Amino acid sequence: MKLKSLQDLLVEQLKDLYSAENQLVKALPRMAKAATNPELKAGFEEHLEQTCGQVARLEQICEQLKVSPKGKKCAAMEGLVEEGKELMEEKAEPGVLDAGLIAAAQKVEHYEIASYGSARAWAERLGLDDPVRLLQATLDEEKATDQKLTNLALASVNQGAAHPK
Repeated sequence: MKLKSLQDLLVEQLKDLYSAENQLVKALPRMAKAATNPELKAGFEEHLEQTCGQVARLEQICEQLKVSPKGKKCAAMEGLVEEGKELMEEKAEPGVLDAGLIAAAQKVEHYEIASYGSARAWAERLGLDDPVRLLQATLDEEKATDQKLTNLALASVNQGAAHPK
């Protein structure tokens, strides 16, 4: 597809995000299973529920714009998910694995924050009030998840990784 307008760019970004979120729906249960810290495990499970809601929001936005959310594969998320998978296949001490899972999850969150922030700004510029509201809701969730991961790492997980039992 030739990108001729900001609207075209927004649609491409929405398709990319739709692919990314659907890849996460598949990856988060594996991450939750691999996590040994109960709070981290619960956080991944909670974020899976959020991610399903984010997929629904993207579908709603695409329906409003009369476009399909399908048709694009998010190569960036594919790479980030693969990195996380490789980490889980390592022979790591439990606390070290948890610290690595937090880092992998934060890479994902930062990618999503950048992507949703751009999409929201473009939707705002195009005067698409409802998509702006929906994208902002997801952006807020992604930022909150990133902060929760940081707090968990600093409060306990990094300490456990630094001094394994």
